[in-house]
Amino acid sequence: MSKEERLLIIYFILILTFTVGIFVLFFIVFQRRKNKLLIKQAEQKIQFEKEISNSKIEIQEQTFKNIAWELHDNIGQLLSVTNIQLNMVLNQLPVEFHNQLLETKSVVQETVNEVRNLSKTLNNDVVYKNGLIGSLEVELERFNRLDFLNAVLKISGEVKNIDPTKEIIIFRILQEFSTNVLKHARATELFVHLNYTNNMLQIEAKDNGIGFDTSKKKGNSGMETMKSRAELLNADFSIESKPDKGTILRLNYPL
Repeated sequence: MSKEERLLIIYFILILTFTVGIFVLFFIVFQRRKNKLLIKQAEQKIQFEKEISNSKIEIQEQTFKNIAWELHDNIGQLLSVTNIQLNMVLNQLPVEFHNQLLETKSVVQETVNEVRNLSKTLNNDVVYKNGLIGSLEVELERFNRLDFLNAVLKISGEVKNIDPTKEIIIFRILQEFSTNVLKHARATELFVHLNYTNNMLQIEAKDNGIGFDTSKKKGNSGMETMKSRAELLNADFSIESKPDKGTILRLNYPL
């Protein structure tokens, strides 16, 4: 093989190597840009979904607030007027009817109190003011007072300060769970435990109700609402239940 042929082969190999190198470099740059684009799209999707969840929760909170105002200002006021009218009637009735009317007045007054207590747990301004523990105490005391079930709240560990807006979200999760317990579980007991550690708020809420098959409850609106709220907190969330074995909610919120 002549010297010219060897040089030609070397040049060819160099050109081929350079071409392959350029192609590999182009492929690497393309893949990096593609990966960055995919990551950016994924982040935008997550952010979009988070904003949608935030918007839904803001709408729900405003709806709760409007309902609270209606309960407190309108229905509460109407019941108060009813009580005043009963007082007026009381003076005009024969004595033998007084006891019955007094019992009716007592029921109406209890209803006024319960309507106003309910309005407090629906109004996020009140929840914001009372905090998580105070709001839970009001909610569970209401269940006990109305004899819906036996509700117990346990606090362990050193209570840590939490952003009030986050406390509202945590309270709404527990409120949704307790509402489901009242509506569906046929439970006689509800136990809520808040355990504060150095870097975590561990929450467990459980009932002794009829339970359900979690595999058949996919897409349940209450479950989805609780899950989406937990995602806003970056908290670990789970629901465990079996037929006739009650239901347990677990929420681990990083402090």
